[in-house]
Amino acid sequence: MSLKSRISDDMKMAMKARETTRLGAIRLLLAAVKQREIDDRVELDDAGVLAVIDKMLKQRRDSIGQYEAAGRQDLADAEKLEVAVLTGYMPQALSPAEIQAAVAEAVAASGAAGMQDMGKVMAILKPQLAGRADMSQVSGLVKTALAR
Repeated sequence: MSLKSRISDDMKMAMKARETTRLGAIRLLLAAVKQREIDDRVELDDAGVLAVIDKMLKQRRDSIGQYEAAGRQDLADAEKLEVAVLTGYMPQALSPAEIQAAVAEAVAASGAAGMQDMGKVMAILKPQLAGRADMSQVSGLVKTALAR
């Protein structure tokens, strides 16, 4: 079953169970997926849907930080519920040791000699780790690996 059809099935189950907060988050996700398909004029596969979910998660986490800084805990809690729903569709996250091993392997495979080769290393890592690791954290690990 594709990820998109799983999300649609979950929406139907949330409707039947009258889970309004979950239903709202799933509807936002499906709307974002549909919008991306219309904009790009393609049918998104699982990787494309994961990219949309990852982007939405990043936006929600940013919003949570801003709401908490402004003292709006009610809005931050609503965003946290959406994050919980969205993370249910993401693949299992990698451990820090697995991420570090992937970075070391990519640096060796690309033959990177310094910071000027960071793009090569990230090009190898992005398809491997997308949706399974925070890419800003991976970027930091790559920088420290290339600085040596």
